Amino acid sequence: PHSFHRKGKTPRRPALKKTSHTQKDPVGVYCRIRPLGATDEECCIEMISSTTIQLHAPDGIKANRNGEYKEVQVGDFCFSLLSIGLLFTYGVTGSGKTFTMTGSPGEGGLLPRSLDMLFNSIGPLQAKRFVFRTDDKNGMEIQGQVDALLERQKRESNQQSTVPKTPSSKQKPDPEFADMISPEEACKCEGVDEDSCYSVFVSYIEIYNNYIYDLLEEAPIDPIRHKPPQSKILREDQNHNMYVSGCTEVEVKSTEEAFQVFWRGQKKRRIADTQLNRESSRSHSVFIVKLAQAPLDADGDHILQDKNQVTVSQLCLVDLAGSERTSRTKAEGSRLREAGNINQSLMTLRTCIEVLRENQMCGTNRMVPYRDSKVTHLFKNYFDGEGKVRMVVCVNPKADDYEETMLVMRFAELTQEVEVARPVDRPICSLAAGRRHRNQAFRDELSRRQEERPGGPNNAEDGSVLNQLLDSLPALPACELVDPTDEQILPRLIEVLERRHRIRQMITEQYTRTANTLKSMLQEFDGHLMAKENFIHEQRGKLGEKDKIMFNQKNEMDRLEKKSKMLEYKIDILQKTTNIYEGDKRSLQQELESREQRLQRELSERKRMEARMQGMVSDTKHQWEKECERRVNAKQLEMQNKLWVKDEKLKQLKAIVSESNSNKPQRASREKDQPRGDVFRTRGGGQAVQFTDIETLRQECPTASSRKRRSSEDGPGQHDGNKMDWNDRENRVSCPSLIHLG
Repeated sequence: PHSFHRKGKTPRRPALKKTSHTQKDPVGVYCRIRPLGATDEECCIEMISSTTIQLHAPDGIKANRNGEYKEVQVGDFCFSLLSIGLLFTYGVTGSGKTFTMTGSPGEGGLLPRSLDMLFNSIGPLQAKRFVFRTDDKNGMEIQGQVDALLERQKRESNQQSTVPKTPSSKQKPDPEFADMISPEEACKCEGVDEDSCYSVFVSYIEIYNNYIYDLLEEAPIDPIRHKPPQSKILREDQNHNMYVSGCTEVEVKSTEEAFQVFWRGQKKRRIADTQLNRESSRSHSVFIVKLAQAPLDADGDHILQDKNQVTVSQLCLVDLAGSERTSRTKAEGSRLREAGNINQSLMTLRTCIEVLRENQMCGTNRMVPYRDSKVTHLFKNYFDGEGKVRMVVCVNPKADDYEETMLVMRFAELTQEVEVARPVDRPICSLAAGRRHRNQAFRDELSRRQEERPGGPNNAEDGSVLNQLLDSLPALPACELVDPTDEQILPRLIEVLERRHRIRQMITEQYTRTANTLKSMLQEFDGHLMAKENFIHEQRGKLGEKDKIMFNQKNEMDRLEKKSKMLEYKIDILQKTTNIYEGDKRSLQQELESREQRLQRELSERKRMEARMQGMVSDTKHQWEKECERRVNAKQLEMQNKLWVKDEKLKQLKAIVSESNSNKPQRASREKDQPRGDVFRTRGGGQAVQFTDIETLRQECPTASSRKRRSSEDGPGQHDGNKMDWNDRENRVSCPSLIHLG
């Protein structure tokens, strides 16, 4: 196989490969370019030769970091019968991977071509149905002829069996399947072991959102409740090969039958409409073809009943889902989740290839992350063991896909540097070769000698006609002639002979008359025949014209039938897409209804909160208005009291001054005569004010005494210095006769 390369590539370091006696082959990488949809569309790929293509960067995009173009080599795909291994298509969405694998009527893809080559090679060497049987552990068992016959009868009589019944290969093949491969393109493998019997089993699975589903599984239909398909699990057999446990395996006997089984599973595959591809695959599909081979016994007549002598080869045809960017596909919801799982599995495949390449080239022993994805985990045996791995890179030459195409080509360059161990042919048994041919030659010689044996079918037929004629004549009388003069026996014998002679003459005359009549009739028939031949000759000319018309009509009918089948398939796809969209619509409607209900609840809650806040605001406003009004009134009263106190002070001072000026000489005597009262001095150091009776002051302003009692009850530290609460201030202001002293 041709490998990919790039011009001006920096030479890599010499590889530190491990020494191994096993021969290895690189992974074959091939390229297929999809035709452009429109002639005026910009193309970014140019074919330089049959093995080289060149990528041209569109306007506004640089070709490479160094400004050079990127060139790669391509080749034609081919493989032989027993070199069975892994074949997968890789590329971005809409690049033609599914078409490359399946093809169309008249242009078969890789899958129908592989099946056609397989059955052309082993067609006359196939065993009868149910001689080979799967053991549900990725192995094969051999049944005897009697057991196989009983199972065939049981399968034919039991129509309700859970195992899907395969169509008979003797039925007329579907023209759509029969036209996949033209007789000119049919090929077969040379060197097939004729001393063995073969049988082919197929299975079809898909890997969707990293879950494995069986596309050939016939689940029971429940009209009340639809049950989703159950996912399958991967297991490891006794030879450490990975397989899908519980997967349906169908035995097929022809290309048409195998392709019919494939098409039945293809209708169940998940596809959807995206911005880049109308029928985009949303899962990785794997069509597995198993070829079971067992040697004949020493006589070359029956299969050797030894399970250890059975060899199973396997071909996996993988149609990978295309990588896609959500910025271009505009994927949302379930489509977005599918795209994420697809890209994640493809990234895991790329990581595994990179680690394999590094381990082989640099001699490292890094663990390959096969288990990170179901795709890589299923095919780990092909890379770690023996087999052949081939990758078909599908590219779309549109300028819009240039960046994705560049990434695909880089991955192709990386993949073709990975090597896989070459499969080694192992002898099946030590019996002599040519057993089947000798057994067939012996049977032919035996039937030839039986035909040459005397008393064959022709002699027996002539003898039966002669016996019928003799029985129609009179029987001879039983007699024994002992005397020539016997007058009883001789006359009786003569009479019988004369009667037989007359009967013979009558038969002869009747034969002559019949012959003449037949001759005249033949002559008459000849005349009619000549006339009819002339008429037939005329009709043949007309019939030829009718045949041409019928041939054209038949071709038109075949074309319409193929078109009808393709339209039915597209209708099925559209119906499936419609069902998916209806499901998405129902889920979105339910989500919209739930969000509307939640929005209504939030709106009602918001209204209640607004009403509550308005009530709180109005209450708070009312309280503040009352508080402000109270404070204003208190302040006004306080100011009035202060003014009144100042007036009283001025009046008292005026009275004291006037009294002291008028009665200054008699002041001392009067002071001695008057009773002594409490003298208080103002805080500002002014004149002392004398009160004659403190009890009278308390009675005039009882709030002052209550304030003092409350201050004493509250304890120390409640009214220190000049600090007073609103109650103290109101008490002091409410008594106009009380003056706070220092």
